[in-house]
Amino acid sequence: MVTLVVYNTPGPAREVRVLTVLVVRLVAEKRYQDAAPMGAACADLPLVWHFVGQLQTNKVRSVVGYADVVQSVDRARLVSALSKEAVRAGREVGCLVQVAFDAGADGRGERGGVAPSGVAELADLVAGAEGLRLDGLMTVAPLTGEYAGRQQAAFERLMDLSTDLRRTHPAANMVSAGMSADLEQAVAAGATHVRVGSAVLGVRPRLG
Repeated sequence: MVTLVVYNTPGPAREVRVLTVLVVRLVAEKRYQDAAPMGAACADLPLVWHFVGQLQTNKVRSVVGYADVVQSVDRARLVSALSKEAVRAGREVGCLVQVAFDAGADGRGERGGVAPSGVAELADLVAGAEGLRLDGLMTVAPLTGEYAGRQQAAFERLMDLSTDLRRTHPAANMVSAGMSADLEQAVAAGATHVRVGSAVLGVRPRLG
């Protein structure tokens, strides 16, 4: 089964309420400045909130205040900050390690994420952190590097990494891959979750 995470890219709370009527239960935000107010405005709804954007450590408290899952965990400092705030808030926050198939020499991707070689170490760190729960892996189809233009190949490689991860962390079985433009390739590769925004909510005007 593939789970749809509707990515509110970004939009008003009234649209999230309409989605709830349509039996959408998982909603994602990318911009932390939009996420917390949206979570507060929809606190009465039976939603599971995912944060999917790159996250600065000084914005972690805001995100932990509303998010049930952070899909973009990609460095040790972020794990430490998430753990500290989850404990302070008395919450358990699910985490996905974001994998970057375009990682450069510094081990980071253009849009965040850790190189495949760093997944196991970071996953172990999440799994051992108080207040956090290791849920699995996430990726964004890379624009450069070996997998540029080869979305399904990238997603299949993510599935291989997930298989490796589950040997040591059996419960970390979430694989989040694919957005509106490449969700078919993600589903074909075996993704458990797809993050779909414009295909559900339409194209948003550019911010700024």
